Amino acid sequence: MIHVILPVGILQCNCSIFGDEQAREAIVIDPGDEIDQITAALDRHNLKVKAIVITHAHIDHVAGAHRLRALTGAPVYMNERDRELLAMLDMQATWLGVETPPQTEIDVPATEGTVLQLGSADFQVLLTPGHTQGSLCLWIPQENKLVAGDTLFRDSIGRTDLPGGNSRQILASIKTQLLHLPEDAAVIPGHGETSTIGREKQHNPFLQGL
Repeated sequence: MIHVILPVGILQCNCSIFGDEQAREAIVIDPGDEIDQITAALDRHNLKVKAIVITHAHIDHVAGAHRLRALTGAPVYMNERDRELLAMLDMQATWLGVETPPQTEIDVPATEGTVLQLGSADFQVLLTPGHTQGSLCLWIPQENKLVAGDTLFRDSIGRTDLPGGNSRQILASIKTQLLHLPEDAAVIPGHGETSTIGREKQHNPFLQGL
């Protein structure tokens, strides 16, 4: 399986492109900005986008989704609990001092148990509210990878002081949804370096005692 991680935008959101070598199809997760970079990577690997997944509706993760959807015709998956946050892109843009991007449509509501298939791999939606109310992660057992959005970082967790954030809720989400995954499962966070579940259990100060 092809996996390209592109840090995009002023906050360097990790956009993941997963591609199946046989079908030449791709799933793009969190196209937050720099869509030309994303489409160049898709073209380089001769991949056609079959789905766009948004882990949560903060502007740095969702700003490019409208354009990528228009260019590719691929449906956008997002949890509907973040619809209100999605409608606040103008306010979010003001916080960052950037132009307000077009708001994407949500073509398919991503819910607990939603599974997207790419080749022989299952992309399983895990709802992990806390950073936002609609935050989700994607667990790909065949690849032993977790795309964690802004729920879990290397040595940290997602901030909870923005609209929709809840510090108790994010810790509960991590405990119930993520910590049972294999110790050697790779964690691809929404920003920064990758990690593993085992490493975060051992070293992440926010997870001690969970």
